[in-house]
Amino acid sequence: MPVIHANGQPLWRQRTPRAVLLAWLGWFAVVALLALSWQFISERTIWIFVTDAPRQGADLLSRMVPPDWAYTGTLWRPLWDTLNIATLGTLLALVVATPLAFLAARNTTPAIPGLRAVALLVIVSSRSINSLIWALLLVMILGPGVLAGIIAIALRSIGFIGKLLYEAIEESDAKPVEAIVATGASPAQMRLYAIVPQIMPAFAGISVYRWDINIREATILGLVGAGGIGLELMASVNVLAWGRVSMIFLLILATVLASEWVSARVRAAVT
Repeated sequence: MPVIHANGQPLWRQRTPRAVLLAWLGWFAVVALLALSWQFISERTIWIFVTDAPRQGADLLSRMVPPDWAYTGTLWRPLWDTLNIATLGTLLALVVATPLAFLAARNTTPAIPGLRAVALLVIVSSRSINSLIWALLLVMILGPGVLAGIIAIALRSIGFIGKLLYEAIEESDAKPVEAIVATGASPAQMRLYAIVPQIMPAFAGISVYRWDINIREATILGLVGAGGIGLELMASVNVLAWGRVSMIFLLILATVLASEWVSARVRAAVT
């Protein structure tokens, strides 16, 4: 194992027998875990389907070509719904996650016992449940439609935005904070004039990045009835209209590429 000499030159020292033994035990544990995992997967896999998969995949792709270009006119409204789900869900998440981040950050949380723990619990809970599961639950509560999709995206995004934002708040420079506090400013004024200007670039970058992710997630929420272009995708698959399916895939790809370009431009502008 390497050690650093006083003059900066690396020297090498042989591992102790105990270190060698631990290294071999670690490799043995990794190999044993891989073997057990492979056995578990192999016992539950129908291999005749796996070997036939290339032929089935080629057959499916042949049915999807050429795309049904005439179907494009029907997709603009569902695509617009998808963009609205992603955008409004992101905005709703920002409204909730921003104060939550200030409550979760060590340097801005009020001195109320348990308040920071509650804020962190909300952030972790939001991040632990996928947006598709949120949508499935909300469709059963609110009924199918765009509203369920918007709330599902928001509930998923709150934890993502809150975590990154409170980390940015904790990493902010303490010197402006000390200068503002020295003038006799209140805690609210300290946050507004010392913390907020420092985290605005991070806030903009996080917001656009999450919006970009939400566009991708919003495209599949329709599979459980939460509105958007996913509804058209499910309907086309159900009637085996593979030309329409490929057209939907192409439109989703174009939308994701456009959102990626917008996201990259905005992040470059704020950094």
